[in-house]
Amino acid sequence: MALGSLLPELGPGGTGRTPLIERVAKWAAEKPEAPAFTFVDYSVDPAGSKITLSWAEAHRRARAMAARLRQSAEPGERAALLLPQTLEYMMTMLGALYSHVVAVPLFSPDLPGHADRLIGAYRDSEPAVIVTSRNALPHVEKFLADQDVPRPREIIFAEEVDPGLADLWQNEPIGFDDLAYLQYTSGSTRRPAGVEITHGNVTANAAQLWAGWAPEKPNPELVSWLPLFHDMGLIATMAMPLVSGDHAIYTDPVSFIMNPMRWLELIAERPNKNVYTAGPNFAYEYVASMATPEKIAKLDLTGLTACLNGAEPIRTSTLRTFAETFAPAGLRPGAQVPGYGLAEATVFVTAHGDDEPPKVIKVDRVALTQGELRLRDDVDGGADPDGGADAGGGADAGTGGADGISTLVSCGRAVGQLVAIVDPETRIEQPDGRVGEIWVHGPNTAPGYWRNSERSQDTFGGELAEPGELPAGPWMKTGDYGVIHEGELYVTGRIKDLIIVDGRNHYPQDIEVTTQEAHPAVRPDHVAAFAVQGEETELLVVVAERNRRVPLARLDLAEVESAVRGAINVEHEMSVHEFLMVEPGAVARTSSGKIARSATRQRFEAGELPTTAARLAGRK
Repeated sequence: MALGSLLPELGPGGTGRTPLIERVAKWAAEKPEAPAFTFVDYSVDPAGSKITLSWAEAHRRARAMAARLRQSAEPGERAALLLPQTLEYMMTMLGALYSHVVAVPLFSPDLPGHADRLIGAYRDSEPAVIVTSRNALPHVEKFLADQDVPRPREIIFAEEVDPGLADLWQNEPIGFDDLAYLQYTSGSTRRPAGVEITHGNVTANAAQLWAGWAPEKPNPELVSWLPLFHDMGLIATMAMPLVSGDHAIYTDPVSFIMNPMRWLELIAERPNKNVYTAGPNFAYEYVASMATPEKIAKLDLTGLTACLNGAEPIRTSTLRTFAETFAPAGLRPGAQVPGYGLAEATVFVTAHGDDEPPKVIKVDRVALTQGELRLRDDVDGGADPDGGADAGGGADAGTGGADGISTLVSCGRAVGQLVAIVDPETRIEQPDGRVGEIWVHGPNTAPGYWRNSERSQDTFGGELAEPGELPAGPWMKTGDYGVIHEGELYVTGRIKDLIIVDGRNHYPQDIEVTTQEAHPAVRPDHVAAFAVQGEETELLVVVAERNRRVPLARLDLAEVESAVRGAINVEHEMSVHEFLMVEPGAVARTSSGKIARSATRQRFEAGELPTTAARLAGRK
């Protein structure tokens, strides 16, 4: 049974009738003085300097940017945003949506850890212009000089765009099929792929997300630190508030990393509102680890309606710890919302937004790897009173557990789109309780990848062999395994990451959980399990980062390896071909925080991983 339905209209007043960008003018006319976007700048004031634009101001500045972009680029040409995350970034995105110049949301080249992605996306998109800031210009110039990339026709400084240009802008018709922006994925095995997001896609997905986050409550506001170059940050912070003219308050990711409590402090400033926020699993774990009783006592989280958890595997321990840590501040048990999405669907696909703790089920691990969801009645299941779950969310949801048990969390139901579980070989929809590939059909699924027709057809051209009451196609093939149980989606893993040893399937995230629990010297959530080809079967390799909390002087590598090999042998009935402990930061991750197993495997095969054994040898 497929999940969801295709709704003719979504959002207040039928948002689906006009492109989303036209709502800026609507709110500018209906509530010109109401706050639209607030940027909180911690670089000038540790307490946070707040700069707010009203809807009238946002409309004027967006139109001015549209006029400025069209002075340098033609409709259909690309504008690369090599900007720090400020109000100017948001206004540039809105201006590009008005202008028919295709935005490429990226980041300033000095942002650490994303150089390869920036180079790949820039080369692939071939932008006509770059939009940046004066402060970022030296980094942009160095990027252009150091890399084999074409220089743009012009560099525009966002903060210097004359607001008076708004008077020169003449509205142009915007069609749902018109290309709005290119969302570059953070894939780990291929060059970055630019997902073509149309105005229809972003309009539909913003309304779907808004409808899935309990929209009937009054005075909604969005609080975020997520990067605007990432799909979840862009749709949650820019697009969703446009649906009903809500207020978006945001800062930049670096400010969050430096002090994660800022996130909750911004939420706590709005106790009488209905605040929505989102983040990956690591963010909830990080902020809980930094909270102290004194800091918690100053928070009022009664206004937090929903905090979406997605983009990477969700762990029971994280959600339980987050719930328990902030319950004294008024956090409701049902505020945590596991979700599932990916850039090819603009971002949002499903969410468990029923104002109740996430639904957790315990299943037989062996049966799951054989494609069957078999509940384990001999252990506790159902809803976790603390709102915890080991898995679910993002495009790489994890499983884990002991005694042959995997724990799955519901990612909820689809809104305004269809989700089907399909056998990728036969293209036949699977019944509830059978594992298959997650396919998505709806107005939010992108038409394809930028200048890559072959890959586009492979991903977006899915056709059901026996559609029945469902549309035959086109379906977007996610590359994720999942299963439907009692009308809700459970994500079980990535197809390309499945490990097959001696004819048996193993989900890598199961092995990674077993590894990190085997010894305290293994850094949690920084383990990559993958297969390499042997003579007769695939062979298991486990790469685990060293936990900094265990001093090098007390580290016994042989003991760690023995513990990991023993745990995997007992839990998964398989042997480890090679175990490698590496230095912190060595396990590759995507921009959204997921373990990049293929990239780690490539570095392993090339002998490029910095091993802890070499570090210890160098100390002698």
